[in-house]
Amino acid sequence: MYDVIIIGAGPAGVTAGLYTKRANLKVLIIYKEPSGLEKADRIENYYGFENGISGEELYKTGIQQAKNLNIEIKREEVTNIQIEEDKVYKVITENETYHTKTVIFATGNKRNTPKIKGIKEFEGRGVSYCAVCDGFFYKNKDIAVLGNGNYAIAETNELIHIANHITILTDGEKAPEIRADNVSIDTRKIREVRGSNKIEEIDFEDNSKMKTDGIFVALGVAGSSEFAKKLGIITNKDKIVVNENMETNVPGVYACGDCTGGLLQISKSVYEGTKAGLQAIKYLKKDNEKV
Repeated sequence: MYDVIIIGAGPAGVTAGLYTKRANLKVLIIYKEPSGLEKADRIENYYGFENGISGEELYKTGIQQAKNLNIEIKREEVTNIQIEEDKVYKVITENETYHTKTVIFATGNKRNTPKIKGIKEFEGRGVSYCAVCDGFFYKNKDIAVLGNGNYAIAETNELIHIANHITILTDGEKAPEIRADNVSIDTRKIREVRGSNKIEEIDFEDNSKMKTDGIFVALGVAGSSEFAKKLGIITNKDKIVVNENMETNVPGVYACGDCTGGLLQISKSVYEGTKAGLQAIKYLKKDNEKV
């Protein structure tokens, strides 16, 4: 059992880890994709570097700083997060299942909207980004999941016992491995999605078509907003809503960095990571006092 699991290893996540670890808590940082910080060629507006520093160097320095404190860091893809009894959260990755008393989201905002004609226009009218949130509305219907990775498989598994049939659309990419009587794989390239008031049909580049009642988008690796929705956390335009202490509306769950919106700056991420870490410490201290 961990005291804190932090999802994301950028400035916000690592900073939260530094503070919680120094409070003698059992901390795990999980990340799959590198931070957006690595893509920055040169950073010259961050305190303490008179000649500037590359994003890659600053990112690697932060990771090493966490390791120097013996913070456990694992590079795995988180595919699901669930609330269990007694204020415990279950974090499921491609390899393992972990349990924790608190969760800090720090993955940035990674919503992957495919560049397929009609997808954006039909959001909320047949296009969904959360199987847990919207699966009920497709009971006994024929639906599609767009994606080909672990995230797409996880979303499909959420829908298997709800939908009549699920087609995993890889849009030309390699097909994932999944076995279920009501799941099929389609690797055709998608041209556009069509319908009147809601999605009704998928048009492929080979001029073939497929009828569908809905599409669940699960491209790449899930970000903070996707997991937040699964936990019933309030979001606004795919940003996680937090108070001044980085608390979400779900006790024991915090968010910091780009996933909360506002300035996309390292200084903001470090500040919010600090706040999230300190608030998690206070939360756990109060919880222990009640025991």
